[in-house]
Amino acid sequence: MVLQKLQTLKTLFGEMDRALIAYSGGIDSTLVAKVAYDVLADRALAITAVSPALLPEDLVEARLQADEIGIVHEEIQTQEMANPNYTSNPVNRCYFCKSELHDTLKPIALERGYPYVIDGVNADDLRDYRPGIQAARERGGRSPLAEIGITKVEVREMSKFLGLPWWDKPSQPCLSSRFPYGEAITVEKLQRVGRAEIHLRKLGWSHLRVRSEAETARIELPPEQIQTFVLETDLPQLVRAFQALGFLYVTLDLEGYQSGKLNRVLEQSRV
Repeated sequence: MVLQKLQTLKTLFGEMDRALIAYSGGIDSTLVAKVAYDVLADRALAITAVSPALLPEDLVEARLQADEIGIVHEEIQTQEMANPNYTSNPVNRCYFCKSELHDTLKPIALERGYPYVIDGVNADDLRDYRPGIQAARERGGRSPLAEIGITKVEVREMSKFLGLPWWDKPSQPCLSSRFPYGEAITVEKLQRVGRAEIHLRKLGWSHLRVRSEAETARIELPPEQIQTFVLETDLPQLVRAFQALGFLYVTLDLEGYQSGKLNRVLEQSRV
């Protein structure tokens, strides 16, 4: 089934003739870039949006991955931080982020003769609260993975089959997703939470989130890693490191990491 879907994905790109990919360097958009390049060669272009919500380290990874794939890779600056509808962090914040992305990429696509802007939205994303998907669709964007019904697990299976060394790379959504709705987002806050996650990555913890609530950092790890983390980490030193970044308090989420956890407030509001 997975190989059949992979072939369908290749066929879809063959029908497009040219492809401009909104390429973040995450596992989803990287698979899209890889398959597009395999089918279209120099008729495929990957463009990464650079903003304070993207860690410099993740941008470096995106460059290295694009280079290994062989696809032409460009970078553009996006200005979502200039939009108060974004920085005020409403529940539909992602809508304004993706609006900025597609409003920036679409003119490039039209000017260079690309019929679509293509993203890495997968079938699982359609089941979550993702207002950014609406923004992309309103602007004519396409999501081949979602169209074919390719899930996150299948993205990893395809990536492994294609020999991509980052097939098990942790998901890394934009840093703005670390803040509860309603808390204003600033460049300083994005940098603070980003440096905190990098600090933990350097200690060997790759699957994680640092949620930022006011002056508190809440660390989320897979539940099965929590005990090991407590036993093996120099906790006083970790607290000092986080406080040096600007946090006053450092906590550990005992429930563990769960994607989209901050969306629970939306579920409660519907009750």
